[in-house]
Amino acid sequence: MDRSPELDFDVPVIDIDAVVRGGPSQDVAAVVEAVDDACRRVGFIQIRGHGIPETVTRGLADAMDALFGLPIEVKKTWRVAGANRGYSPPASESLSLSLGVAAASGMNDFFEAYNVGVEAASFPDLGLSESDYGTNLWPDVDGFRPQVESYFDEASRVARTLTGIFAAALGVSEDFFPSITDHSIDVLRMNNYALPEGTVTLDGDLTGMGEHTDFGIVTVLWADQVAGLQVLGSDRRWHDVTPVDDALLVNLGDLTARLTGDRWMSTLHRVKPPIVDGTIVRRRSAAFFHDGNPDAVVGTLPGWEGHARMPYESITVRDHIAAKLAGSREGTSNARAVREADRVRAAARPAG
Repeated sequence: MDRSPELDFDVPVIDIDAVVRGGPSQDVAAVVEAVDDACRRVGFIQIRGHGIPETVTRGLADAMDALFGLPIEVKKTWRVAGANRGYSPPASESLSLSLGVAAASGMNDFFEAYNVGVEAASFPDLGLSESDYGTNLWPDVDGFRPQVESYFDEASRVARTLTGIFAAALGVSEDFFPSITDHSIDVLRMNNYALPEGTVTLDGDLTGMGEHTDFGIVTVLWADQVAGLQVLGSDRRWHDVTPVDDALLVNLGDLTARLTGDRWMSTLHRVKPPIVDGTIVRRRSAAFFHDGNPDAVVGTLPGWEGHARMPYESITVRDHIAAKLAGSREGTSNARAVREADRVRAAARPAG
């Protein structure tokens, strides 16, 4: 049964082990129902039973520590201009611009990141363009590549398990999501929110990561149990969300909201600098973005059109992602993100 959006905000914790392990049909159906409810009400889920070994997540954390612990002059040598790959130094992005609600001069998101992802060369028979994917630049850090690739493979499996659940919840065929993701643009973004003391001034304009929605179909997030992540509720208030033990955070992206005519929510979220007693503490996260095939045309599913308060036009994954990236990384305001921009502006006004 649907819950009223007026109820207190919560991010449901759902154990998906029955789907991962192939449990009884009634247990699988219960998972599908719970995911459907969470996607309608919140757009965020905490998942347990995902099957990623602790050794793999520990290896990812170790790889991130080794990379981000290097001097910034070294890390900047792995910056890739104009591509969603490699190193991004602090204050080089503004996620709010992907929604068209920030000034182009405000590139002040307080995090550093490193991106790796699927390459066009992974699909040699399809004649794909490198410009849609990007070429990985692996840093010269002992153990980094195998540890990150091991986690990437596991996160990819989890994302595709989730889209299988989505298909059951939405009443589409099992082949639907594979048909738009069999050469998906998948990216792992590793984020670090702490820098050596004295490298940044804590003023009113500083954000950890500006308010934004994710671009694609679904995001699978590993994160430290450190405060910072905030999710915008239906009450137009920002709510703190911290991972529970052994859980991954999952949220829907814009393309899934488009598929469902906004019946499922691509929820605005942000990261505030984790500050304790005036000192920034360390926070790490790694977001796996499952974004879809660049040439896939995404529109609202048949039967779901009436749920959107304004119609969505169909768009290719390529064009949608390009507009969002032009905002966050190049300082070009995204004029297409009308719904998301409205929600950000509404959140800035007092509720009531």
